[in-house]
Amino acid sequence: MEITIREYCEDDLTQILPIWNDIIEEGIAFSDMKPLSYEEGKEFFAAQSFTGVAEREGEILGVYTLHPNNIGRSAHLCNASYGVKRNVRGMDIGEELTRHSMLKGRELGFKILQFNAVVRTNYAAIHLYEKMGFTRLGTIPSGFLMKDGYYEDIILYYHEL
Repeated sequence: MEITIREYCEDDLTQILPIWNDIIEEGIAFSDMKPLSYEEGKEFFAAQSFTGVAEREGEILGVYTLHPNNIGRSAHLCNASYGVKRNVRGMDIGEELTRHSMLKGRELGFKILQFNAVVRTNYAAIHLYEKMGFTRLGTIPSGFLMKDGYYEDIILYYHEL
């Protein structure tokens, strides 16, 4: 599948909000508790160091956000979140978004990409990050509140850029 990854623009909101909000509503990966409104999404995606979209023939299939993970003396660490449209998951779009975010992070001057909260049951993400050479730092027991009210472990990962 031929996809292009490019920088987000406001016109993309009508396609990326359903992708992002679908993941929020699933309640098993993103920390957000409620979907983003149009105005909240506009502000959120514009506030990132970089927001990228994976597109094929005008259809947005995925989105990622990249931003500092911390401030001051730790501002060289970045963090990213990825969302892939439900009907195209498993087609390597997440991998393309992750690779692009690593290149973009390096281009923006970040030294390390760190994931703070990969939910232990997010097997696709764990498989991808380990396949791509991310280092598992450890596990925080009960670090994520699942949609059903159960607390699940989270795993921290990093990769030098």
